[in-house]
Amino acid sequence: MSDHDDFAFEPVPGLPAALPQGEQLLWQGSPEWKSLAVHGYHIRKVALYFLVLVVWRIGNGISAGHGVSALALSCLWIVCLGATAIGVLSLLAYWSARMAVYSVTSERVLLRHGIAVPMTINIPFALVASAALRRYADGTGDLTLALSPGQRLGYIITWPYVRPGKITRPELDFRALKDPERAAEILGQALAAHAGVAAVRIGAPSTPAANPVGQRSAAAA
Repeated sequence: MSDHDDFAFEPVPGLPAALPQGEQLLWQGSPEWKSLAVHGYHIRKVALYFLVLVVWRIGNGISAGHGVSALALSCLWIVCLGATAIGVLSLLAYWSARMAVYSVTSERVLLRHGIAVPMTINIPFALVASAALRRYADGTGDLTLALSPGQRLGYIITWPYVRPGKITRPELDFRALKDPERAAEILGQALAAHAGVAAVRIGAPSTPAANPVGQRSAAAA
């Protein structure tokens, strides 16, 4: 087995180049693959879809007078297709999580991702309009960044690291974080320091950051 590192060219894992003088790396993380599989690749919804197909097939077969063996065979095919689909999606989630690195520096956020064609997305704090935190029951969570008006992300090339449903104005999403509160705390401190305000509170997706990035609050003025 080769010990070759495909990212040996990176001065720090997840960073395409050395940071400029004075800029500090504050935090790095990667998605939890099981959470990414559930919330990013939606394997539970896929499993439910195939379960509905099995139930429908059984009901349709009984009404049509099909024998037990015929029903079992047709249901087995559906189960095999479902298991294959879930397996493929789980494998994609696993490799996506292995390749993805989230980074927060004192000046920007970066996302390195991609299985076949790795790429790095670099967003300076000056382009961040707000940030939000979404928590899940399994303890993981997503950290979402909305960009300033006029700034755009490519939805397809950034997926699954974009906020679901935001197709016309994609928002960068650090998905499936193991400790989302810690990441949000560090990002909030970095945004506050950059904007020159006392604090930036990162709340739920429906609640924008308390102090919009790049604007000094009245209390801090």
